[in-house]
Amino acid sequence: MTQREAALAGRITPAMIEAAASEGVAPEFIRQGLAQGTIAVPANREHRGLKPAAIGAGVRVKINANIGTSPHDISLEKEQAKLAAALEYGADAVMDLSTGGNLDEIRTALLAQCPAPFGTVPIYQVMTGANSLDDVKADDLLDMVHHHAKQGVDFVTVHCGITRAALPLLAKRVTGVVSRGGAFLTAWMRRYGKENPLYEHYDRLLDIAREYDVTLSLGDGLRPGCLADATDKAQLHELKVLGELTKRAWAKGVQIIVEGPGHLPLNAIKKNVRLQQKHCAGAPFYVLGPLVTDVASGYDHIAGAIGGALAATLGAAFLCYVTPAEHLKLPEVEDVIDGVVASRIAAHAADIARGLPGAADWDLKMSQARRALDWDTQIKLSINPAKARRYRDLSRAKEDQCTMCGRFCAMKVYDDKFEG
Repeated sequence: MTQREAALAGRITPAMIEAAASEGVAPEFIRQGLAQGTIAVPANREHRGLKPAAIGAGVRVKINANIGTSPHDISLEKEQAKLAAALEYGADAVMDLSTGGNLDEIRTALLAQCPAPFGTVPIYQVMTGANSLDDVKADDLLDMVHHHAKQGVDFVTVHCGITRAALPLLAKRVTGVVSRGGAFLTAWMRRYGKENPLYEHYDRLLDIAREYDVTLSLGDGLRPGCLADATDKAQLHELKVLGELTKRAWAKGVQIIVEGPGHLPLNAIKKNVRLQQKHCAGAPFYVLGPLVTDVASGYDHIAGAIGGALAATLGAAFLCYVTPAEHLKLPEVEDVIDGVVASRIAAHAADIARGLPGAADWDLKMSQARRALDWDTQIKLSINPAKARRYRDLSRAKEDQCTMCGRFCAMKVYDDKFEG
């Protein structure tokens, strides 16, 4: 029985209890969300040591950190360091997007060390094992999903919404298809003149997901890769298909997360969130950023956090982090930290804006510590205490001052302590 099936039957599972405890809500709240489809608790039965987390309406906005090798940078040790950093700095979930090296070895090693929900994109392993499209058969794609599920992966990105009907809609795009999985399936359909196997054989995919209680993250293979392509006909065609697939999955007891853009101007984010909520009946929305400008190379974690904060305030439930290395190179450990912290800021800002109970308490405690000039408490409450401590140590100011204001500190002046 999957988490969704248990919820529909009125049963509260250990995973629901644990997820509820971390949110400070009643297990019944999580059960109801699972039954309605507005909450997902990715929890593969084969993932040992998992600490379940709830993603969706009425709980904290969650963030995901992508790690993984590339054909040009293969090091399990580096990816393990990235995983440790992502978890230390507050990622709620991790995805392994490796495309270089022994992918089974890398994935199983990372999964064994990850207590957070763990995701993959199975089509990447199909791509890395093929010399050309001629080597890839429809069954290969489904078999690889089963392979990942059997290993204990909690959620998988599957680009089921790309259909042959969408292909003509791509002609006027500036950046074409920027999703690796989406591009591969688009090329496959053109080569064979056949329908997307993940769409055509969706019922078989649902059977695999149900067997292991793997949450399907319905991928946005036609997401816009630049502002000029945002909310175009191809993207909206795929979204409508994903809405249909969401309902089919729910009917089979399978949990769903729906992925979204991508690159969006700020003024298009509200429309995109509302369209997803409409077509996908409130299923948790998982957005990459979204990035609100195309020119922030080296600072895309900031562009993504700006878009993520707004999207989450409007209802997105899951933010995929963006690192400073986006569009430029494979991220290093420091890039992972910067990406996680930026996304956590966005998620927390959205929790406050949405009025999530207790969200603003953290900020109130920080404000009280600042009023008291209590530097140690301020550092402990910071979203990145190590960086806050580093800056404080560099200031070399008096114990009750910092080098920004010194004796002109507004707090001290207000307390009639204007002293030399």
